[in-house]
Amino acid sequence: MTFYDELMKYDWDAVRQDVYNRGEDDVLRALRSEACDLAGLVSLLSPAADSRLEDIAVRAQALTERRFGRVISLYAPLYLSSKCSNSCAYCSFQAGNPIDRVTLTPGEVEAEGKWLRKQGFRHILLVSGEDRSSVGMEYLSQVVSGLRPVFDSITIEIHPLETAEYERLGFLGVDGLAVYQETYNPDRYIEVHRAGPKKDFRWRIETPDRGGQAGLRKIGLGALLGLCDWRIEAVYLGMHARYLMKRFWRSQLAISFPRLRPAVGGYSPPAPVSDRDLVHMMMALRLFLPDAGLLISTRESPEFRDNVIPLGVTSMSAGSRTEPGGYTLETAREGQFEISDHRTPAEIAGILKQKGYEPVWKDWDVEFIPPRQDFEGGVGAACD
Repeated sequence: MTFYDELMKYDWDAVRQDVYNRGEDDVLRALRSEACDLAGLVSLLSPAADSRLEDIAVRAQALTERRFGRVISLYAPLYLSSKCSNSCAYCSFQAGNPIDRVTLTPGEVEAEGKWLRKQGFRHILLVSGEDRSSVGMEYLSQVVSGLRPVFDSITIEIHPLETAEYERLGFLGVDGLAVYQETYNPDRYIEVHRAGPKKDFRWRIETPDRGGQAGLRKIGLGALLGLCDWRIEAVYLGMHARYLMKRFWRSQLAISFPRLRPAVGGYSPPAPVSDRDLVHMMMALRLFLPDAGLLISTRESPEFRDNVIPLGVTSMSAGSRTEPGGYTLETAREGQFEISDHRTPAEIAGILKQKGYEPVWKDWDVEFIPPRQDFEGGVGAACD
């Protein structure tokens, strides 16, 4: 059984009706409860909760400080390739867009990584378009092996892999997986993923299960906000996160909140999410998932990021570039999307300190993991 089987028990329209039928009494009951269950999450995400955001904020801030303290982990994305075999309506990297595409060599990736380390980063997120012919297992093995001595934590956000492939990369030094379902609405999913391997809704939604089965220490989820009603997406996102936390309890769970940003192709999101909506979603999920990390990227403006720091955020990207080679190569290539916060990592760290938070560049060491004696099948086992 995977989360796909759990998902099939729920009807999108029925969940939507439940959210929009909640009243103020339901919201107050959820706020008074010591622990927030699924019914409470539905109430806190409902329109009836719109007038109670200050009350939700007070609880979200107190809960976050109790669980995580006043620290914010900093990380950076490193883009490996802009080549992609999918046709996602909203993405600059989609196969149909006439952009200049590139895949960095392992040497160029290592140079990018060393530059990021000089900025202070010890956590890195490897990102690429979904094209196995360019970013296959042998390429990834070389890249991870080159970066492993440089970083204490390596997370991948690439095309979905088999469990054995995640195990192999874990052996080489990858400890985290980030994969966004984009939308939990199967109909909208098919509409915006028009061609390529990503059209397979079930294969993608089962990716975190495979990462958990492979023993990865961190699993990251997210819905691409703007494709469907954010309130309903948040209910499904919360259910997905809690399912993973119960089944793969050794893995840390983190939630990202990517809002659609301008990209090559000019896609217009059918369900725009306002700043207020996004804050509402974040705080409700904090109360439902008190032990989950909440991440905010440079997609968001400096003002927004600074203001939401106390409301549940535990990790932020800084100084991000969304094109391969963006840190060390002088190129005019397009990024995956436009970023909004262009401040340097040092400036972000300074803002955190001004607000009474400690910027953390490293909160994990691989030495905490018992050494694996060998990878089943051998490190060189064929996985492509």
